Amino acid sequence: MQDFIVRVSGLTVARNTHIAVEQVSFSVQAGTNVAIVGPNGAGKSTLIQAMLGILPCHSGEVEILGHRLSPKGVLPARVREQIAYLPQNFIFDRRIPMTVDEMVGLGWHALGFQWPWAGRRERQVAVRQALAQVEALHLRNKRVSSLSGGETKRVLLAYCLVRPRRLLVLDEAPAGLDVRGEAEFYQLLEQLKQTQGWAIMQVSHDLNMVQRQCDHVLCLNRTLRCEGMPDVALSRDSLSAVYGPEFARYHHSCMSDSTLH
Repeated sequence: MQDFIVRVSGLTVARNTHIAVEQVSFSVQAGTNVAIVGPNGAGKSTLIQAMLGILPCHSGEVEILGHRLSPKGVLPARVREQIAYLPQNFIFDRRIPMTVDEMVGLGWHALGFQWPWAGRRERQVAVRQALAQVEALHLRNKRVSSLSGGETKRVLLAYCLVRPRRLLVLDEAPAGLDVRGEAEFYQLLEQLKQTQGWAIMQVSHDLNMVQRQCDHVLCLNRTLRCEGMPDVALSRDSLSAVYGPEFARYHHSCMSDSTLH
């Protein structure tokens, strides 16, 4: 029996008078890495924000972990606790003197402890374990404001790991990382998918990464133009339907050149 983490049916999202996403339906199984690709303005970020209740839905249904998103964008607290969302940019006031340990610990307190000293020992163990899993334990006493881009991404993943999760949603999360940092980030995601059983949904413009790392691809340009395994969804015909024929020819030419090298 298939274990579906997300089911979306006929989702339509309007931004002011503009229909940004129209009649989109798909599902996400546990333990899979799903990419959402498409040109700028295709509605990718709008789709995931509506799915998470950040933006209102015009019509359609969203079900996460067996619970339907209410018309007001509300999910039960026990469901939200199993979802982690990393936006493209992490905005942090660098004047706040918060350490990595304290920031990751915020995820522990969100479990429902009302006072900072409640479950202190359990919190310390959970924070250490989460940081160790992302190879960032050595950062625990550093100020968040002093972290590099790659270090910040690792710490944010540790925040997600400090409590059990089943769904991780990324909106261009590796943005700002150099080539090495991006490769390490995706390697870490793959490890966490394997060891934690996460379902991952990620918006990405990096089609080469999608080809290498993802199990399933949703090709979006307001409507869902195609979906399937990377070899199918990133074929020339599929990319032509989403991006246009010129982009498809250029992308496949670049892929052929890189293969020769």
